[in-house]
Amino acid sequence: MSMYGRDPWGGPLEMTTATDSATDDDRSRNLNDFDRASLSRRLDETQQSWLLGPGEQKKKKYVDLGCIVVSRKIFVWTVGLILAAGFIAGFVALIVKTVPRHHKHPPPADNYTVALQKALMFFNAQKSGKLPRHNNVSWRGNSCMNDGKSDKSGAVLKDLVGGYYDAGDTIKFHFPKAFAMTMLSWSVIEYSAKYEAAGELNHVKEIIKWGTDYFLKTFNSTADSISQIVAQVGKGDTSGGTSDPNDHSCWMRPEDIDYPRPVTECSSCSDLAAEMAAALASASIVFKDNKAYSKKLVHGAATLWKFARDQRGSYSAGGSDAATFYNSSMYWDEFVWGGAWMYYATGNQSYLYLASHPKLAKHAGAFWGGPDYGVLSWDNKLTGAQVLLTRLRLFLSPGYPYEETLTTFHNQTSIIMCSYLPYFNSFNRTRGGLIQLNHGRPQPLQYVVNAAFLATLYSDYLDAADTPGWYCGPNFYSTNELRKFAETQIDYILGQNPRKMSYVVGYGNHYPKHVHHRGASIPKNKVKYNCKGGYKWRDSKKPNPHTIIGAMVAGPDKHDGFHDVRTNYNYTEPTLAGNAGLVAALVALSGDRTTKIDKNTIFSAVPPMFPTPPPPPAPWKP
Repeated sequence: MSMYGRDPWGGPLEMTTATDSATDDDRSRNLNDFDRASLSRRLDETQQSWLLGPGEQKKKKYVDLGCIVVSRKIFVWTVGLILAAGFIAGFVALIVKTVPRHHKHPPPADNYTVALQKALMFFNAQKSGKLPRHNNVSWRGNSCMNDGKSDKSGAVLKDLVGGYYDAGDTIKFHFPKAFAMTMLSWSVIEYSAKYEAAGELNHVKEIIKWGTDYFLKTFNSTADSISQIVAQVGKGDTSGGTSDPNDHSCWMRPEDIDYPRPVTECSSCSDLAAEMAAALASASIVFKDNKAYSKKLVHGAATLWKFARDQRGSYSAGGSDAATFYNSSMYWDEFVWGGAWMYYATGNQSYLYLASHPKLAKHAGAFWGGPDYGVLSWDNKLTGAQVLLTRLRLFLSPGYPYEETLTTFHNQTSIIMCSYLPYFNSFNRTRGGLIQLNHGRPQPLQYVVNAAFLATLYSDYLDAADTPGWYCGPNFYSTNELRKFAETQIDYILGQNPRKMSYVVGYGNHYPKHVHHRGASIPKNKVKYNCKGGYKWRDSKKPNPHTIIGAMVAGPDKHDGFHDVRTNYNYTEPTLAGNAGLVAALVALSGDRTTKIDKNTIFSAVPPMFPTPPPPPAPWKP
């Protein structure tokens, strides 16, 4: 069979197929003849590609990438460069990962933050009752577990376990303790971000709750009306001599106390009840996220407030222990102070109306000054109340009928801040620079730390209100002046004083070693020292066997002198109220000034000052 076709390059092409007549050799010769015949002339590149196998084709000079055609040489170089760059980048990354790094450590905490962390530890050392597992004070244990239960005075409330001991003794004085809790809560409300930055927010809230849980035991907190509250647990009157062992006549570890601890109740104590109401009300804002607990605190505060208003009188009247150790001068200032906190906790304007009433302010001494005017303390809260209500005017401006008194409070606050500055002669200063807010009397530091807190806080209020300063007469002073005042006073307490002595135990290298404190002065050596047996430790010249970290002692005298003597409480005894003011001042000064106050949390329960305007009238129709 023959097949005829046309040679596309010219000439006939004959292919004969004979399956039975052609051998393999003949077929090979014929193909060779065909090749020579067909390639008798030069073929172009396309023609060659039809005949040559893939391995025999010449390398192309161009590469077709679909959308563009590029030179093969350029393509090869480009791919090579990309691969080389990738290899170099990977090699560099490998070196960076394997070479040891020098990590940039965060800056060390500032002095105020360090001191703050220590100052809070003092409250752990003062706890009474069954201590939490992580109290972190190794030399303390459960103590006074029968408070209230063993009372023989006929007190109604029998479970008074818990709370805090007031100072170097083991009495639970509720008046200064309530003030201490209010101050701590106020500092948390204003500076929670700074507590958080210092890692102490949960700690300080636990400290506050330990106090408020106890206060809820000191009256019928579930009732709407009460007729009495507990004012004190323990006794400090030493007139009975050795035949009457008590918290002052004995020198014992709290864990070893075996003498009776009487309960003192009162049925006419407006100052104490109003201060306790302030403590619970302010704490309710701290714990506002725990709605059940916050509501419980608000209800207890309302019950105490009603009791304070209905059954007027001073808790320290009648010659009790309170009159000797924590005498209250009046209760009008607690009405202003407590009323302000009740308003912030509830938003009920009846509290604000009372707190800002001109007659109440006049009774509290807001307009007549005096040698102790401008001094915030456990006894007189007027200065704190004025700052607290000035805050309301600065940020909410409630207007009539509150504006007149709030404006007066604002002006008085400005005058008080002026009195703190060294340019004025309202208060003397020691040669070392410590302001004498108590006019040279003993135990000055508790007043100084409160003033440092208020000055820093007020400067932060003005900054938050975009106000650069305030006037003292014709002269304008920057808010930096207030902060400078606070820093110089706290720096003095932390060691920048003529004696180079830190008055906060455990801070720095030189601090009091003979603190007037029963628990810290008696070793924990499994020996129980009886009422008089502990006197050998009180009178010892050796340093305390335990360091009561963070305790701020009473402080130096008016000549910058200090005697580190355990038996002299006017120099070496710490107190709850004093340390609360210290904590508040330290957190206000801690960190940098970029962390501002919390403007809004304190107003979380306050409704809008002005009612929502009514909707516009319907369109007029003819």
